Amino acid sequence: MPAGRDFNHTDSILKSLGIETICTNANCPNRGQCWSRGTATVLILGNICTRNCKFCSVAKGKPQPPAPAEPERLAQMAKELDLKYLVITSVDRDDLADGGAGHFRNCIREIREQLPDIKFEILTPDFRDCQGQAIEILQDVLPFVFAHNIETVPSLYPVARSGGDYNLSLNLLKMAKLKFNGTQTKSSIMLGLGETDDEIKDVLEDLRSVGCDRITIGQYLKPSKDSLDVVEYIRPEKFDWWKQKAVQVGFSWVISEPFARSSYFAEQQSTF
Repeated sequence: MPAGRDFNHTDSILKSLGIETICTNANCPNRGQCWSRGTATVLILGNICTRNCKFCSVAKGKPQPPAPAEPERLAQMAKELDLKYLVITSVDRDDLADGGAGHFRNCIREIREQLPDIKFEILTPDFRDCQGQAIEILQDVLPFVFAHNIETVPSLYPVARSGGDYNLSLNLLKMAKLKFNGTQTKSSIMLGLGETDDEIKDVLEDLRSVGCDRITIGQYLKPSKDSLDVVEYIRPEKFDWWKQKAVQVGFSWVISEPFARSSYFAEQQSTF
């Protein structure tokens, strides 16, 4: 079990401020390591998702309205943890006209006002019905690394990510790259759900075709009893092989290993 002074310090601050993290809601295997480094990926807009992806353990249902005080609580957390780099993600909020983009903007503004030198990475949903609007809203709070996870290969979307659309996700990354001049874009894919090597290669090439700069590749692990079963456990040396393939197709930042997740060591400026 994770423990230690730094882990307990992070845990205490998050609990005292009532801040949700994807670390706990998605049962991430790296929580002990990351919290012991004083880092966490905050989950905004509540912990109830409007979709029902079968690879994910985040609760599904009807979420509450965005909490107006959440930006201030995040700023307080960032100050108490003395953060230099913060990853912000959210549940899908298809119930909101802007998909939650305005709340992302408000959180970044408030934190940056109190900590002007902090750097951000935002891991967004696909903004299914409002991509153009969301991109316009987020442009107000550049700079940041813009991340959106492709998650798996197209053939597995009906099983693993039925609420998503592969081409729509690619389009969001393309729009971000074109609109946010100079911004690094990032995505993530899970292995072990039954995909083939050729399908993974196609995904890597598709991501590069829309200008995606960064990629994490990790092993799917069943996060709850109701989640999809693992089809295959990929050997560590195969993850090393995929890292080389990702570099060959042009990614400038790659983490490929079994426990890699989308925000794993996100603060690293280089992976080579």
